[in-house]
Amino acid sequence: MEIKNDSSSTSGFTLLGISSNPQLQKPLFAIFLIMYLVTMVGNVLIILAIHSDSRLHTPMYFFLSNLSFMDICFTTDIVPKMLVNFLSDTKSISYVGCLIQMYFFLAFGNTDSYLLASMAIDRLVAICNPLHYDVVMNPRRCLLMLLGSCTISHVHSIFYVLLMSQLSFCASHVIKHFFCDTQPVLKLSCSDTSSNQMVVMTETLAVIATPFLCILFSYLRIIITVLRIPSAAGKWKAFSTCGSHLTVVVLFYGSIIYVYFRPLSMYSVVKDRVATLMYTVVTPMLNPFIYSLRNKDMKMGMRKLRFRIHS
Repeated sequence: MEIKNDSSSTSGFTLLGISSNPQLQKPLFAIFLIMYLVTMVGNVLIILAIHSDSRLHTPMYFFLSNLSFMDICFTTDIVPKMLVNFLSDTKSISYVGCLIQMYFFLAFGNTDSYLLASMAIDRLVAICNPLHYDVVMNPRRCLLMLLGSCTISHVHSIFYVLLMSQLSFCASHVIKHFFCDTQPVLKLSCSDTSSNQMVVMTETLAVIATPFLCILFSYLRIIITVLRIPSAAGKWKAFSTCGSHLTVVVLFYGSIIYVYFRPLSMYSVVKDRVATLMYTVVTPMLNPFIYSLRNKDMKMGMRKLRFRIHS
């Protein structure tokens, strides 16, 4: 990877973090450490429950277990460095370290997005074409969907980081964020970023909008199909299988659309920082609760796992 700016590559960046108030650093450290541990434990339990219960060896839970794994990787790319910086006076990150963090942030975040789309397709087939569900969502196809999600996301990340590596940073090296997100880093560049912004916006729209539109189309078809069910109980049963997934989609995409689908000139440090916390820290922490509390099969799987651990 070519690095254009020798100054940036040697001195790196300073991450401003969530707050610059010295008195808040230790309380914030404690809060985010607890949130990180809850995220790790919750998602690991989801993975273990799915793999230990044969009734959960279905496409839906195959994607859910991989979503939990990606959430672990996603938060681990960001939160540990943030925790270190809470207790550090320098709060620095090297130039290469910043690009690496950005790469994995984009890769895991986009994989999350494609996995949510895969889960929407799974619900679409289960509700709209139940007789052919086992044929359509066969293990080979599910594996190909997973591999496709990972491949597209990592290719996108490589392209994005290569573009960022061509920029020069000759003024301030203070990133007004708690990690190397794309918008705050672009704001620091003294290069002409208009072409980068155009290419990045177009490419990002293609990568992020594709799974999002897939989810919208899937749920549109699901709603049309469910409304044709004559009984209220049948409608509720069909919708209840989508409730957890739809909740996660709203949390994840709501904050992403707010942060990224705006021009760089509209970037707001405080508002975007809060929105970014939603999908980088809060949503991965809530996912295990959303899927386990609102899903009878997951509740049963969790109970079986607890029984095996204590026995």
